Amino acid sequence: MAGISTHVLDAALGRPASGVPVSLVCPDGTVYSGVTDEDGRVGDLFTGPLAAGVHRATFDTGTYFAATGQAGFFPEVTLAFTVDPVRGHHHVPLLLSPYSYTTYRGS
Repeated sequence: MAGISTHVLDAALGRPASGVPVSLVCPDGTVYSGVTDEDGRVGDLFTGPLAAGVHRATFDTGTYFAATGQAGFFPEVTLAFTVDPVRGHHHVPLLLSPYSYTTYRGS
């Protein structure tokens, strides 16, 4: 089934980032939310027919850094990405450290 998922990895600690609150804002303004599990994943941030257009996933990294005793520079990370429903499922990973982050279109 089509949908949007994410996976957050803590590159500084070398492990999945569990407990990261994530929200997703769809083009029509609908908001979905989840929290990363022990493996750093939200497998079903959104499930169902995907709307074309720009979606925004916001990761509450400040909460995560506070819980893990790290001082982070970025209190949140917002990733805007374009959904093409023809491509099916969209996976948006985040590689995180206290002073940097990176992302890519996952599979």
